Amino acid sequence: MNFSSASAVPSAASSTRTLASYGWDDGFVDSFAPFAGKGFLPGRIVRVDRGRVDAVVPAGPADTDGVRTVLADTALVATGDPMRVPCTGDWAVIDLDNGRTGDHLDGVVRALLPRRTAFTRSTSSKRSEGQILAANVDHAVIAVSLAEALDLGRIERFVSLAWESGAQPLVVLTKADLVADPSGLGYLVADAGTAAPGVQVLAVSAETGEGIEVLSAALAGSTSALLGRSGAGKSTLANALLGKEVQEVQAIRDRDGKGRHTTTTRDLLPLPWGGVLIDTPGLRGVGMWDAEGGLARTFSDVEALAEECRFHDCAHESEPGCAVQEAVASGALPERRLHSYRKLLRENQRIVAKTDVRLRAEIRRDWKQKQALGRHMMERKRGPRG
Repeated sequence: MNFSSASAVPSAASSTRTLASYGWDDGFVDSFAPFAGKGFLPGRIVRVDRGRVDAVVPAGPADTDGVRTVLADTALVATGDPMRVPCTGDWAVIDLDNGRTGDHLDGVVRALLPRRTAFTRSTSSKRSEGQILAANVDHAVIAVSLAEALDLGRIERFVSLAWESGAQPLVVLTKADLVADPSGLGYLVADAGTAAPGVQVLAVSAETGEGIEVLSAALAGSTSALLGRSGAGKSTLANALLGKEVQEVQAIRDRDGKGRHTTTTRDLLPLPWGGVLIDTPGLRGVGMWDAEGGLARTFSDVEALAEECRFHDCAHESEPGCAVQEAVASGALPERRLHSYRKLLRENQRIVAKTDVRLRAEIRRDWKQKQALGRHMMERKRGPRG
C-alpha cells in the first residue's frame, strides 16, 4: 500500500476496508515518515490485552487494498507511565519481521505515533494516576439512559472530560422509547442541553430505531468513542450502530489461548457506513483529570457571568457585586449548576495538586487565607469583648 497519501474513506456499500477507513490520513502519514522505508508498517490498535495488542495493518504490497489484523507484543514501548502505554485507538509502528511463532505473535510494536486526542480520567487508585480510555477520537459519544432520572451532574462531568480530550462531545439519551410523551422527551433533551452548552443532544431508541439514522450520520467517517456508566444502554446502542451483535463483532481470533473478556476491554470496531466505533465497558466512576479547559467550556455560562463580578478573584459566595450570585438569585442561573461547577473545580484542583507541588502550595496558602478571613468575620459578628 502506498503511504504517501490517504485514500478516500469508502462508502457504506464498499466491501473492502482500507487503512484510511480506520482514520489513516496525511497527518499520520507525516508522523510515520521517520519510520518509512525501514520495513515497518503503520497500524491502528483495535484492542489491548495484557501486554499485547490487536492492530489493523495494510493487507499486502503497494498495489493491494484492504487491511488485516495482527497480534503484536508491546514490550518495547512498555513504560511505567500509564499515560504513555498503548491504548485502543492509538496508531502504532508495527514490526512484523520479529514475530514469535511459539507465542503466536506476528510482530512487535516499535513506537506509538503522537496522539491527537485522548479521553482521560483519574483512576480509583490512591496514587491518583490518569487512565486513557481511548486515543485519537473525533467524537466522544456520552450515553445517558432515560430509564432513570436524568443526572445532569454526570453529564457535566463527562462533557468536561470530553472537551479536555480534544474530541467533540455528543450527548445521546438512550431508551427514548420509555418516554411516551413527546413533549416530556423534548423537555429532557432541553434539560440535558443546559448541562452541555454548545453540544448536540440526541434522543435515540435502539428498540424502535428512533434517532439512530441521525446519530449514524453525525458519526460517519470519524472515530467515535462510546462512553457511559453501566446500564446506560451502550451495548444495545452499539449493536444498532454496527448492525450486528457487539459480541459477534468482538469474537476476534484467540490464537494465544489466553481468552478475551469482552466486558472489560475497549474495542475499535468498523462501522458499516464508514468510520469506526470504540466500544468501552460501563464506567462505575469517572474522576476528573486536569480538565480546567474542559470545565471552562462546559460551564461557559458561569464563566461569562464571572467576568462581570466586581472582584476578579470572586469566589461567588458572599462577595458584594457578584454577578454569579445575582444570576442565581434572579433564577437566570440554576443553583444546582453553580454547585456542580464548584464541585468539579474542587475535584479537578485536588487531582492536579497531587502531582503539582507549586499548585499544592498555592492551594494551602489560599485555604489559610480563607480561614483567617473567616475568623475575622466571626469576631466582627461577635462584637468587642468586655
